[in-house]
Amino acid sequence: MFVGLDLHKNYLQAAVMDEQGRILSQERIPNKDESIEEFTEKRLKDSHAEIVIESSSTWYHVYELLSKNENCHVVLSNPVKTKAIASAKVKTDKVDALTLANLLRTGYIPESYIPPRHIMDLREMVRYRTSLARMRVEAKNKIHAILLQNGTRIKEKPFTIGFVEQLRRLEDYRIDGYLNVISSLSQQIHTVSNTIKREAVEDESTRLLMTIPGVGYFSALLILSEIGDVNRFPDSHHLCSYAGLTPSTHSSGGVTYHGSITRTGSRYLRWILTECAKAHIRSRKDSQLTRFYTRLAKRRGGSKATVAAASKLLRIVYWVLKEKRPYHG
Repeated sequence: MFVGLDLHKNYLQAAVMDEQGRILSQERIPNKDESIEEFTEKRLKDSHAEIVIESSSTWYHVYELLSKNENCHVVLSNPVKTKAIASAKVKTDKVDALTLANLLRTGYIPESYIPPRHIMDLREMVRYRTSLARMRVEAKNKIHAILLQNGTRIKEKPFTIGFVEQLRRLEDYRIDGYLNVISSLSQQIHTVSNTIKREAVEDESTRLLMTIPGVGYFSALLILSEIGDVNRFPDSHHLCSYAGLTPSTHSSGGVTYHGSITRTGSRYLRWILTECAKAHIRSRKDSQLTRFYTRLAKRRGGSKATVAAASKLLRIVYWVLKEKRPYHG
């Protein structure tokens, strides 16, 4: 049987088909563990089932529940590519579930990579640390905005001990509140950073990545968690395409030109590679990557050169992970 599941926060819309495309059942299932298990026991007990679910905020938990059943083989559909293949004027939950089931039956489901549990745990941990850091930056920006609004100037370097002491002397309840938020966030960032550092030191792949100038323990673990198994990519170009760091291509009337990068895939991976490329360029003035950046920056500008350097750095990451050897360059 072939099962399409359209996932929502409170329910799942299911469509079950046989090999000939006959609809065996359509039903709405509450998004609860016991209801999903009851569905698999009732509908999929005595036969092998191919199940497709679409990537959403709740997909991994549903995937793990369904995968417990030995008769079920679960795949994850890429929602962007699925929409491109099977867009329809009439769009309802039933239609979406039927479309998924039919694409799975005919072999046209564009599958997404499903990382193992330990990679998912690492991914969530580094993303959590990233979100905390961004909240802290936002709170600091709020304080700068208040200072500008009041025309207040402090000569100390921002958020040093002296700077914070002068902020406290202003006795502004908003600034005091944001400083308390920053202090709390810093404590949480410190705690999770220690955990990330331990994980990075214990993992062979992250230790290899840290041999690349500009890549620290946090960025190494983030890169590894976002890539997953590097062997699923046949070459470094496919990895760059997965990260959205390859230029878009437009062709019409025999004329082909390249535009900006595609920006598909993980935004976290693109962000951290850009930051690592900047750090590499600052720390290694004579490396091949820095010389590449310098040449390109003269012709295309610093922003485009940084993105190109990030793409080149990702190719280095690919071969370090693929060949399991430290970086020498």
